[in-house]
Amino acid sequence: MDGSSLKSAQLLEQMRLHLATDAGKELTKKVGLVYQLNIAPKKLGVDEEIFVVDLKKGEVTKGPYQGKPDATFSFTDSDFLGIVTGKTNPQMAFIRGAIKIKGSIIAAQKFSLDIFPKPAKL
Repeated sequence: MDGSSLKSAQLLEQMRLHLATDAGKELTKKVGLVYQLNIAPKKLGVDEEIFVVDLKKGEVTKGPYQGKPDATFSFTDSDFLGIVTGKTNPQMAFIRGAIKIKGSIIAAQKFSLDIFPKPAKL
């Protein structure tokens, strides 16, 4: 994702490439939901960059979703990386307020590590 200083952007770029593969197309068929990710460099809600993981179309884009996403997550760059690399428990992060979720809780629960490609070194 060009022009981003977030480490998360590198991971989202890997996901964008992953969704173009056969495994990615399978994932799109299986999940079929749209997620908006508001990722802040240091503090929730400050200087956020917005990404959309569209698992209906099978694409990752930068900028807000046109319409209503199934679920919207807000977190810091480091919390997002911790969650997708498996170092941070998503439920515990939510309980301690490191993640904010809007929209469908059922859709949010489907946003799991399984949808991310195994990351290369970041």
